[in-house]
Amino acid sequence: MAKRDGRSNLRGRAGRMQGGRGSGRASSGAVRLWGRHAVEAALKNPERRHRKLWATHEGVASLDGELPPGFPLEYAGPEDLARLVSRDAPHQGLVLECDPLEDLHLEEVLDGDPDRPIVVLDQVTDPHNVGAILRSAAAFDAAAIVTQDRHAPPEGGVLAKSASGALEIVPWVRVVNLARALEEMAEAGYWRIGLAGEAEATFSQALPSGPVAIVLGAEGEGMRHNIAAHCDALARLPISEAMESLNVSNAAAIALYAVATRESD
Repeated sequence: MAKRDGRSNLRGRAGRMQGGRGSGRASSGAVRLWGRHAVEAALKNPERRHRKLWATHEGVASLDGELPPGFPLEYAGPEDLARLVSRDAPHQGLVLECDPLEDLHLEEVLDGDPDRPIVVLDQVTDPHNVGAILRSAAAFDAAAIVTQDRHAPPEGGVLAKSASGALEIVPWVRVVNLARALEEMAEAGYWRIGLAGEAEATFSQALPSGPVAIVLGAEGEGMRHNIAAHCDALARLPISEAMESLNVSNAAAIALYAVATRESD
């Protein structure tokens, strides 16, 4: 397809689909994303199967690339787009309906680059937090995030908006048994460090030179006892006594930074 203004093509499989007016309701099994970064990243992800894009003319013009011929696009006003998303959601003139990403198996991650850390989330259910963690994981080149399927938010617009495109970049592995997944990581040579405010050792003291899995629990409750028991070490971030704890997404970002810079320490 010809390029315009030097912009790259938007990829994916949506070009094979035919257009048509939508009902304004999410289709069965569909994921609805909004906001320029989330929508643009999904459009550029060849693993996404797109169903339909509702957009303002300004929203389409803001995209870094062109839609394929035959893309299912319907122009709409800002007030119409607002009816397709959560209340007061900043859609930025773009709302995309697409299929969820295909499931990824833990073995596929463990067979990858061992120098890239894995982030394990134990019952972190707030989509804003999981989205922010995905964003940090992308920034610091994490191999994947791993969650328990029943205790994690689904793909969706709030999470994708918080992730700012990282949902399409960072592999997300959902497992049935998180303790068993940690055992598989140990068998693959990963050192599992659980973040816990009551731990004696700091994260930098517990950080080895080899493969690392960072384990974080939900705010308030922290890691469950069984998950903490499957960690090789528990460690804390050395924060001021003036604060009891950090937001889980902030803690994840600091730990990932520590892993990324450990060779220069």
